[in-house]
Amino acid sequence: MGLARPLRVAVVVSGRGSNLRSLHEKASEGNYLIVGVVSNNPAAPALDYAASQGLPKGLIDHRAYATRALFEEALAQAIDRLNPDVIALAGFLRVLGADFVRHYQGRLLNIHPSLLPSFPGLDTHRRALEAGAREHGATVHLVTDALDGGPIIAQAGLHVAPTEDVATLAARVLALEHELYPYVLKRWAHGEVATH
Repeated sequence: MGLARPLRVAVVVSGRGSNLRSLHEKASEGNYLIVGVVSNNPAAPALDYAASQGLPKGLIDHRAYATRALFEEALAQAIDRLNPDVIALAGFLRVLGADFVRHYQGRLLNIHPSLLPSFPGLDTHRRALEAGAREHGATVHLVTDALDGGPIIAQAGLHVAPTEDVATLAARVLALEHELYPYVLKRWAHGEVATH
């Protein structure tokens, strides 16, 4: 059973915001609402996109804090002001500590550009090609304090072409991400995602 009102989603970003754009464009058909965007990077194009769409935006620059704990405390305060049901990490390039993850247990999502558990961490497309992977893709998972190790909610895959290079593979996986993340939030809004 889904919510009577739209699912409230806060999006946390570090970069260009292509997943943010996809989530925002598909929100009305998915019964969810982007309530705000928070970034750790003052130069993130995602913040410009948020501003252009009238979305509340916040900047918590990690470089302004002496410790990760202080940064994460400020980040949590910025997120909590938005009163979200779900926090969607979308190209957020910081590893989050156990206290932060616990604060949002069962409500913190991430999208990762590989078919987890294969290729956690960075540089997934190059690593997949070097390993001779025949299948690659994207994963949406709940965040735990294990890097890219939380429970998997959904995946989308593709066959790796023999002529593939890092750039073409990255572009094809990104297109999958742009379909997969809105699909997961739509399912969540309709009560179809187990979060424990």
